[in-house]
Amino acid sequence: MSKRGIVLYLHVHQPYRVRKYSVFDTSSRHDYYNESSFDTDRNNEKVFRKVADKSYRPMNVLLEKLLANHPEFKVSLSITGTFIEQAEAWAPDVIESFKRLVATGRVEIVAETYYHSLAFFYSRQEFERQVDAHRVKIRELFGVETNVFRNTELSYNDDLAKWADDYGFKGILAEGWDPILEWRSPNHVYRPVNTKNIRLLMKNYRLSDDIAFRFSNRDWSQWPLSADTFSDWANASIDQQQIIDLFMDYETFGEHQWQDTGIFNFFEAFVSKWLDNPDNTFYTVSGAIDAFEPVGEISMPYTVTWADTERDLTAWLGNSMQQETLRYIYALENDIMMTGDLELISDWRKLQTSDHVYYMCTKWFSDGDVHAYFSPYDSPYDAFLYVMNVIRDLRWRLHSYHHIGGLNG
Repeated sequence: MSKRGIVLYLHVHQPYRVRKYSVFDTSSRHDYYNESSFDTDRNNEKVFRKVADKSYRPMNVLLEKLLANHPEFKVSLSITGTFIEQAEAWAPDVIESFKRLVATGRVEIVAETYYHSLAFFYSRQEFERQVDAHRVKIRELFGVETNVFRNTELSYNDDLAKWADDYGFKGILAEGWDPILEWRSPNHVYRPVNTKNIRLLMKNYRLSDDIAFRFSNRDWSQWPLSADTFSDWANASIDQQQIIDLFMDYETFGEHQWQDTGIFNFFEAFVSKWLDNPDNTFYTVSGAIDAFEPVGEISMPYTVTWADTERDLTAWLGNSMQQETLRYIYALENDIMMTGDLELISDWRKLQTSDHVYYMCTKWFSDGDVHAYFSPYDSPYDAFLYVMNVIRDLRWRLHSYHHIGGLNG
């Protein structure tokens, strides 16, 4: 009989932020992602170097230590193509440390879209191109195959599960959202409805968010959270069940929760505490799928994500600016792809990264502070204007390809 275990999945991502790209830059400058000022959070190199120091380097060191000290410890990572490109340019040592982690055989890489896009909801063809590009990049860089899929922002529905099953993935990840689970627990392996072989792992959002969002909140009744307390919660949660899916951003460690909050010490102590119990272990996402049969079937007819209190796509599609932006971006697809211009295609794909429309979010309710914290712009409207100017310039560049007709400036 398989041990009960934690499935730790961490998502590694950095977007290419659009610089302060004005209407006067269109048709003359095409350097959308190169902010000239190094003193702004729109400067991609500056942001990447900062987060590498605060999060990627110290967390990778900690993961290496945990893997060395605990033979039962395992972790799964998804690493976007946009992250990899920036790491290769500005922090190659970070790539090397990820390679060392994967080389242990106890760190699994999860598949996703190369550009962290919402392409599944707009263009199945472009979506599949990005999934394939990501799988190739991971294979080239780490020498491993990706067998489990997660869509951008954990966005998931029955159609995506059917696609992933047909595409040959053995597993897929989703949010364990109460209205979907109803009386059921997220602490099991499930089978998505209308699929043959694929398995579904669902995030235990209460325990995940205790670390990812509440850990440093001094107004939280459980602050400061100790490893002993969290281990007690985990043991209580998994009682008579299979797994606890702890899913969160990699940047939780050191960036969202700063080192001085004690997040690294807490996590190291929790892993030790959890594994002190001989009945407990850790699984990779594939390991959990291999270890347990599904206990039932889950249907998600509408899209669920891991974002905000609504757990839907409104963080990216909640207002007309966001909807118009994505409509314009994907309307360019055929003309962009026909050019065969790799630089133009790359610029267009970087614009698909979901962060761009996330910065346009105007939901200033319970989650407003989160959106404001992550945005490098003064307002959602500024984010919209800069991206729309880039779209104008992409159209202008298309005009240089005479064999493409009917393009409006």
